[in-house]
Amino acid sequence: MSVLALVPARGGSRGIPHKNITPLAGKPLLHWTIEAALACGRIERVVVSTDDPEIADAARDCGADVPFLRPSELARDRTPGIDPVLHAVGWLANEEGYRPEWVALLQPTSPLRTTDDVRGALALAEDRGAAAVTSITEAEHHPWWMKRIDPDGRVLSWSEPPQRADRRQDLPPAFALNGAIYLTRREALQAERSLSPEPTYGYVMPPERSLDIDTPWDLHLAELILREREAHAAA
Repeated sequence: MSVLALVPARGGSRGIPHKNITPLAGKPLLHWTIEAALACGRIERVVVSTDDPEIADAARDCGADVPFLRPSELARDRTPGIDPVLHAVGWLANEEGYRPEWVALLQPTSPLRTTDDVRGALALAEDRGAAAVTSITEAEHHPWWMKRIDPDGRVLSWSEPPQRADRRQDLPPAFALNGAIYLTRREALQAERSLSPEPTYGYVMPPERSLDIDTPWDLHLAELILREREAHAAA
């Protein structure tokens, strides 16, 4: 498999200023994702797409390629997530003639994702002949138990479950995207402008590796988990 790992890391962030290079367990947040990709052994290139020169320097320091700076119009709060991916893939094809078979989008806000997770997603794609593989984790709150409030303030079911389930053990498994890995065939990605063309298969990750960094509290939890992981590895 010819695989490009693409790490999107724009400079703007509201919850945590300059989030992608904020320190986490002794290194910039971005480095955890780059290191996991570089250690995989099955990825040809690790490219960081950023609009920020400081983030670009931090990415190069960790061994990633930053062959371009992302245009500012593709680094806004409301920029659709697929647009920077299509820009990067198109730039590499047009400027360098580089057209990998697969694109692995690895968001830096998932620092607990491991090299084994990346390898596992690649193996699943090969085994199933997939168009795409997306990482998922068991949903913290089952959709059958989700509620909504009507205009009068009454609590109603979000959707009517097909059967009654009073205990969690009676619920069918439900999963949520965790944002850690989006592995897609390049041709399908460009043709359908989607990270999840059919057929897309789910690579299941445990909750302890599925944390997405969005708030200072998330960053604190990740710090505790990574410090414990390193201490365990050194023991």
